[in-house]
Amino acid sequence: MKTVGRVLEHKSKRVWSIEPEQPVAEALRLMAEKDVGALQVVSSERLVGIVTERDVVRKLALQGHDAAATPVRAIMTERVLYVRPEQTIEECMALMTEKHLRHLPVVDAGRILGIISIRDVVADLIAEKSFIIEQLENYIYAIPPYNRT
Repeated sequence: MKTVGRVLEHKSKRVWSIEPEQPVAEALRLMAEKDVGALQVVSSERLVGIVTERDVVRKLALQGHDAAATPVRAIMTERVLYVRPEQTIEECMALMTEKHLRHLPVVDAGRILGIISIRDVVADLIAEKSFIIEQLENYIYAIPPYNRT
């Protein structure tokens, strides 16, 4: 089974973060600029939360608050769930499904290695299943590896 760490190897090593007192408007700008759906909220080099596009919609926009005047701290999720790099993709997907999460930080020895998204998990599972199907077709039709088109 593939691990979270293996999937993370194919992603950018950069983890985007924001400070809790920054305005939500800045978080949105950074998410749009970097094409990410979540930011780590860091204070004094310590992870204190996570803020996602979904947080903005549910906790800010729907309540009519001003993104320029509201600090990230007001809408971030403080209890951050995470996965470790040695966990399987299946374990990661189960946690995401159970807790209705779209982004999970990957943490090893207290250090954030990256963020894995549901998109990353699904893409990896599709690639794995496609490979298995190809191998089964080759076996069924007895196509030697050197004769494939």
